[in-house]
Amino acid sequence: MLPMKTFEALLAWDEAVLLRVRRWHRPVLTKVFRAVTHLGDAPSLTFVGLVLLAAGAQGLAWWLLLGAGGAAVVAQGLKRVLKRRRPNHGIAGFEALVGNPDAFSFPSGHTAATVALAVVWAGQGNGLGALAAGFAAWVGVSRVYLGAHYPLDVMAGGALGLAVGAAARLLG
Repeated sequence: MLPMKTFEALLAWDEAVLLRVRRWHRPVLTKVFRAVTHLGDAPSLTFVGLVLLAAGAQGLAWWLLLGAGGAAVVAQGLKRVLKRRRPNHGIAGFEALVGNPDAFSFPSGHTAATVALAVVWAGQGNGLGALAAGFAAWVGVSRVYLGAHYPLDVMAGGALGLAVGAAARLLG
């Protein structure tokens, strides 16, 4: 366990980085990152899974469900145990640029799901793993840019996604 001073310093760094990212805000970037974050949410990933099923790509749909679905479930469980408040509730005067799906921030479910998807699709021989990995990186950046998450939430979501994706590949 981290000593309290180290933990407090880590949280202070986390908040400072989030606030520095605010300097990047531009209307066009906000539109792009809102679209990216939307494409990484559960309804969008579910839609992709249904399209894959309809196209006869049951294997890819199964991996999507196992990886992204599993990571989302684990992330939601951790959020309810850890209960870290989102930046707009934890920083006075801070406003997120996107609505939050729930009250809790740690870990980022969007990031966990998209990273897990990249892991389970890696090695499928079709390049989807690399494409999904690039997309997952953009989703993580979008969550911080939009003020939905602190950077540590996204890092933890990425680590969770790696772990769940690897476990899913072992099980699958």
